[in-house]
Amino acid sequence: MNDLNGYDVEDLSVGMTATFSKTITEADIVLFAGVSGDGNAVHTNEEFAQGTVFKGRIAHGFLTASVISAAVANKLPGPGAVYLDQRMSFKAPVRPGDTVHATVRVKEVMPERGRVLLETTCTVRGTVVIDGEALIKVGSSAKRQQRAPAVTASL
Repeated sequence: MNDLNGYDVEDLSVGMTATFSKTITEADIVLFAGVSGDGNAVHTNEEFAQGTVFKGRIAHGFLTASVISAAVANKLPGPGAVYLDQRMSFKAPVRPGDTVHATVRVKEVMPERGRVLLETTCTVRGTVVIDGEALIKVGSSAKRQQRAPAVTASL
């Protein structure tokens, strides 16, 4: 573990999993539209959205995907991890009030490069809404020890 209680590359093994859950609120959708600039009416206008294939408003795909980021940052590998790449496919809509469960699973550990490949999945009521993979940079306790200054004893 690093000083922030995140996993180092030496702590990780294939198959480790963690989940972070968040209920997507009206406020989340409105704030995300403002922050991102994505004011698409399918997210912000119920009357318009009723006439679409979704038959009502849906959350932004990247708002939903941000729950994966929270799982990476807070759970596995946790604090100190840095996103390098994310591939994902959007499978089903998420609506205001839905609880998104983002699960990350270690698929591959690359200790020589300080990298971990995660399988990333978001579900709502058991339905997969996003799936993909993320490449994450993590720290190394061995490399930190190599960089630490030597402590000498004095009498």
